[in-house]
Amino acid sequence: MIERYTRPHMKAIWDLKHKYEIWLEVELQATAAFERAGQAPRGTAAKIRKKAKIDVARIAEIEQITKHDVIAFLESLMDTIGPEHRFLHMGLTSSDIVDTSLAIQMTEALDLILEGVEGFLAVLKRQAFRYKAQIMVGRSHGIHGEPISFGFKLAIWHEEVSRHLARLHQVRKEIAVGKLSGAMGTFAHQGPDIEAYVCEKLGLTVDPVSNQIVQRDRHAAYATALALLGATIEKIATEVRHLQRTEVLEAEEYFSAGQKGSSAMPHKRNPIVSENLCGLARLVRSNSLAAMESVALWHERDISHSSVERVIMPDSTILIDYMLAKVTDLIKHLVVYPANMKRNLELTGGLVYSQRLLLALIEKGAQRKESYETVQRNAMASWNGSGGLQELVSKDPFVAQHLTKSEIAACFNPKYYLRHVDDIFKRVFGNGSRSKPTKGRS
Repeated sequence: MIERYTRPHMKAIWDLKHKYEIWLEVELQATAAFERAGQAPRGTAAKIRKKAKIDVARIAEIEQITKHDVIAFLESLMDTIGPEHRFLHMGLTSSDIVDTSLAIQMTEALDLILEGVEGFLAVLKRQAFRYKAQIMVGRSHGIHGEPISFGFKLAIWHEEVSRHLARLHQVRKEIAVGKLSGAMGTFAHQGPDIEAYVCEKLGLTVDPVSNQIVQRDRHAAYATALALLGATIEKIATEVRHLQRTEVLEAEEYFSAGQKGSSAMPHKRNPIVSENLCGLARLVRSNSLAAMESVALWHERDISHSSVERVIMPDSTILIDYMLAKVTDLIKHLVVYPANMKRNLELTGGLVYSQRLLLALIEKGAQRKESYETVQRNAMASWNGSGGLQELVSKDPFVAQHLTKSEIAACFNPKYYLRHVDDIFKRVFGNGSRSKPTKGRS
């Protein structure tokens, strides 16, 4: 493990000084490996560690002349290290240091993101159970479909975020690789034993084969996994935005004391957090495209990927870290309106129960074509204002021929649609899924 520093917060992970600290650690571990191989005197790495000082300003000053950041970094160390400086970077190339260090930064960032995902999952689970029995209308194409529960919607989000957790763990494994194989990756000047020693000390695995760089499909997978997580956050935020529309108002973002929604209209309560999340997801998604375009480099490498990664890796990880914090808080404090859910469920006068009525007719021996046409005819009449669907079908001769009044009434019971919700929750959450939901907030 790296001894020189402890893991910082997200923004600090991408701080220049922190990057140079990792560069130095990679060089120190390589020097220690040189000692083991008899290429440097015993104690050289310890002497360098004791004397080395990182001066960000000095590195920038030298880089103005060298136009090469790793050379500037190495030359800056000459000011404090002294004669042992010659044992740094022996037989290595810049990408050995840069790519190995970037892997450490990316795993540090991902570890923080994984913590955020786990925290978000805990909130989604708690809210799913809280609203497991809270009936609302389900929608397809934005049109009322059939009854669902709000907890069911949250359970779907939980399962989706769980897939992101597994995906990010796999991506972490793929990105946590180091490379000290030299200029073309052939170990021409240092053997694989140096690379293996350094990677083990840094908590990385060895890239089985590399040219001058670690291949960028790993980085593209990383950026794409972040973009996918961002897409799910956007999906959840979009749903909250729809539910908060004045005509719907089944749920809304928490509106704190003193908060203002509009400079012109004092009544406004806008879904600003959700809108912010939707916008940020676009940035993370565009960064994933830039990462994929960095996979194809010239021959054994060029540096067209380098300028891209200096922007997209800090930006995407910082944005996702922020988005996770915001969406977790959004769902944790979401204001839910059960009365409005009931109102909207009943808005179409029972039309949402049309399939249940259709199937009940078929179960009683009616033909599907005639049953569908009968239910649709009455549904369209109800839609046009002729009365509720239950009232209309109760007077229809075809329906009366097959169903009793009580059987018709049973088709309009919304609880029927939640009869398997415990089974669904068991699939998602495992044991304990039959816990009694707490009372919803009104």
